Amino acid sequence: MQVVARTGELAPAPDPAYALQARGITKRFPGVLANDRINLDLRPGEVLAVLGENGAGKTTLMNILYGLYRPDEGHIYVKGREVHFNSPSDAIAAGIGMVHQHFMLIPPLTVTENVMLGHENITAGVVLDRRSAARRIRELSASYGLQVDPEARIEDLPVGAQQRVEILKAFYRNADILILDEPTAVLTPQEAQELFAIMRRLADSGKSIIFITHKLKEVLAVADRIMVLRLGRVVGTADPHTATEAELASMMVGRTVLLQVEKRPPNFGEPVLVVQDLYVKDNRGHMAVDGLSLQVREGEILGIAGIEGNGQTELVEALTGLRKLQQGRIILDGRDVTYVPTRTLIDYGLAHVPEDRHKHGLVLTYSVADNLVLNTYDEPPFARGIFRNEPAIIGFATELVRRFDVRTPSVLVPVRNLSGGNQQKTILARELSRQIRLLIASQPTRGLDVGSIEFIHRQIVTQRDEGVAVLLVSAELDEILSLSDTIGVIYKGKLVAVLPRERAAREELGLLMTGGAS
Repeated sequence: MQVVARTGELAPAPDPAYALQARGITKRFPGVLANDRINLDLRPGEVLAVLGENGAGKTTLMNILYGLYRPDEGHIYVKGREVHFNSPSDAIAAGIGMVHQHFMLIPPLTVTENVMLGHENITAGVVLDRRSAARRIRELSASYGLQVDPEARIEDLPVGAQQRVEILKAFYRNADILILDEPTAVLTPQEAQELFAIMRRLADSGKSIIFITHKLKEVLAVADRIMVLRLGRVVGTADPHTATEAELASMMVGRTVLLQVEKRPPNFGEPVLVVQDLYVKDNRGHMAVDGLSLQVREGEILGIAGIEGNGQTELVEALTGLRKLQQGRIILDGRDVTYVPTRTLIDYGLAHVPEDRHKHGLVLTYSVADNLVLNTYDEPPFARGIFRNEPAIIGFATELVRRFDVRTPSVLVPVRNLSGGNQQKTILARELSRQIRLLIASQPTRGLDVGSIEFIHRQIVTQRDEGVAVLLVSAELDEILSLSDTIGVIYKGKLVAVLPRERAAREELGLLMTGGAS
């Protein structure tokens, strides 16, 4: 693997042959140097992957290139001409579009209404010209292979189609440069492959793409060139044709990373969680979990594989007391906890790493220290009667931050200031810092880099080896296959198969996940 263009080398002068160039981009936040003299070159028709750990500065850099942030130092050039962005409108006018990890769409509106929002066609001075907008959307869809119905409502579209709408929004505004920030974080494997095909077609048509990700397989599959960031600096670039996953992981993290989970054979004990004939409705009143039964034993990781939207979210919320169930029984350590509130489940030994860390895992405005005692703030030694024991809380948080490698300037900063990986480590530290019997981990490594994934996987396996029952729900089939002792496949709210890991083949699981027979 060749590595070139390290930080600190003199970058060449701006060149109009390049679609986009950045020179010496530096951005500081309180206590953090997010970008440190970054140079970037993007050619016409190129897919440039920007790879790095959570907190490496990838999204900050992209937000600067899109006008959401202004750099403290440095220059940006589009086709050799220096540009200054005070807002995304300026970046859009310069031909730069961005698709954010969390889509910026309004669910009740149609595709056409979302695409033209803020860029409306007006006829007769007062009337929105939806017809011409829809016609242009159809033309763009046909040109770039972005099949979307202009009249469909966003709330009725699958995630992959919503992402195509976001890309159409950029091209509707005449973007020649497209920034994709973690575009596969919420996609199924099939949708991700469709996206890669779209990216290739766009590049072949002359569009330039910056692809932000932490997933090594994806980078090697779709990129023309790879730029690696670590701690806000460019540590090198690599050729995807000669680079390996292990080499890229080492560049990202600065050390050798174990890409395969190491675990000893399981030692199963008695059932800890028993679920019998469970029925749960989703937010629309449809039956999302349909007569599901399962059990998880001491010392076992039961992985639930399935395409998202097949009842996984509702299942986990019902098991953790966050959603009402219609029918069925839930037994935890021999106790019937079917209608027991979440706080009591915690007292009985439940730990929960939620799918949505912002909604159910953290209070973003609270400090790291306060988030680490959310389950225990009213218990000794953190409480003395009705008073908080601040020194005990700070001391406890400081030790957990050290043990779980949570990278934060202080335990007193708001947890919202941390990267996604460090927010996830904060949740894990809190949930595993007490005696537990059952760990329910839902999408535990979503959006995380290889270093954070390695750490979290090791913590999950450690809990299993200590006799904890683990229910793992993940849309990442690689994660299910590498961590699980037993694999269940969920489809339309039913558990359609339960297999020992050694008998679970990837092809068979993929077929079961889409409703096919094994």
